[in-house]
Amino acid sequence: MNVKEFIEALAGIENRKLPKEIVIEALKEALSKAYKKHIEIPDALVRVDIDEKTGELNVYQQYNVVEEVDDDELEISLADAVQTKADIQVGDLFNVKKSIDDLGRAAAILAKNVLKQKIREAEKQSVYDEYIDKKDEMVIGIIESVEEKFVVVNLGKTLAMMPKAAQIPGENYKDGQKIRLVITEVTKETKGAQVLVSRADAKLVKRLFEKEVPEIYQGIVEIKAIAREAGERTKMAVHSKREDVDAIGACIGPRGSRVQVVIQELGNEKIDIFEWSENTVELIKNSLSPAQIIGVLQTRERKGLLVVVEDNQLSLAIGKKGKNARLAVRLTGQRIDIKSRTEMDKLDYDWKQAIQDYAFEVQAAILEKAAKKAEDERAKLRAEADAIAAEKALREPEPIVEVIHEPKDKPVVKAEPVKVKKVKKPLERKTEYVSKYETLAEAAKPAPKVEAVIKRRPSKKEEEERKLRSADIRKDKDYEIKIEYTPEELAEIEKLNQQVEPVFDEDIDYDQYDEFYEDEE
Repeated sequence: MNVKEFIEALAGIENRKLPKEIVIEALKEALSKAYKKHIEIPDALVRVDIDEKTGELNVYQQYNVVEEVDDDELEISLADAVQTKADIQVGDLFNVKKSIDDLGRAAAILAKNVLKQKIREAEKQSVYDEYIDKKDEMVIGIIESVEEKFVVVNLGKTLAMMPKAAQIPGENYKDGQKIRLVITEVTKETKGAQVLVSRADAKLVKRLFEKEVPEIYQGIVEIKAIAREAGERTKMAVHSKREDVDAIGACIGPRGSRVQVVIQELGNEKIDIFEWSENTVELIKNSLSPAQIIGVLQTRERKGLLVVVEDNQLSLAIGKKGKNARLAVRLTGQRIDIKSRTEMDKLDYDWKQAIQDYAFEVQAAILEKAAKKAEDERAKLRAEADAIAAEKALREPEPIVEVIHEPKDKPVVKAEPVKVKKVKKPLERKTEYVSKYETLAEAAKPAPKVEAVIKRRPSKKEEEERKLRSADIRKDKDYEIKIEYTPEELAEIEKLNQQVEPVFDEDIDYDQYDEFYEDEE
């Protein structure tokens, strides 16, 4: 038997296109059960090896290696197993190759049934995995047959069912007709995966607008809420995330071209498009359009809302057979009761004031929600900033601190406190007059010689011994500061002293200034 061709044939049965891995596993299990049936040992361990490249198929019966055999149909002694495989140990499995050429009829039928069951389960799982991710998405199908209570639609890999309730009232279907529909349910049943589709679901309208309106597909315009009476009317609330884009105009398109494509696909179903609002009052007014609304207030039981309209607008607000009101309820998620002005005037409370109170309550709730959202955003930003700072701190290396341990045998020297002498600040004297003569005489004086002391720098050992001696510490407090110069600096100073000459001008009569100083005394 050519196993390779057999696997390819099984994979293509009825165009199922199953993966080869699934078919191989199914064949292995079928042959394993068939061999157990043939030898009439249900507890036997059987292994089936299939080589996809060569198409070789081998069946092995596995025996447990033990010291002493209790059941020779399931076990083999270590002494017997070592003769075939030297490195085998107790607890291992010993494989014995078996032939399947002499399988009986019962075993062959069992293998066939197991193989069919496994392939059917794999097919069911494959269909389920294919369409479960497409739930609520729009697909194109071909009608296979039209029955009284449902329509069978071919989706390519499976047949889907469209119940009567999921069809558009008044729409006719023909065999071979291509239609757009939305997948509403995918389940796994005993007979196979069941896929349900619909043309009456509101999600179909949403997907059609996503296909025709690029702004919706790109996320600039969002469909916030949608309600539909299939074949009659659809109400859709839209919102634009950009101020420069008109949400309603984008959905309608140039001269209504975009919305007309959707209307034609749905069999001339009417579509109302209006602006979404967080304010419940404004949303209800928009949803009940084209009726003019006076106001919205809560009922006395606070279990729903009352919508007040003019007397001549009551029938328009309710709509034909209550259709307009039902769509508004689905769209807003609120219980709505519509009353005329005359009916409200007959009530024994101030409904006009109640309208104002409810409008104020709704506005306050919107502001509170906005404040909470802003606070959550700030908290999120703070958390992100803290996370970034923590990550940055982990990346920066820690400073290396070098700890120097002092030797234990080092003597401890206590230094005596140093007395600090307070030096009185000399009083500042007023600047006296200095004559030209005194200036010249002062300049004529030779520059004082600076006594230079060149001291040898003590060694490190001598410096440590000096610090350890308390006598030296006391001596340090009465020290003289002497300027130290290098030999080069001393030579430069000596050279300057030799160049200075007394400044004395023989042509000047210095005696004439004596009278000035005598008068000054």
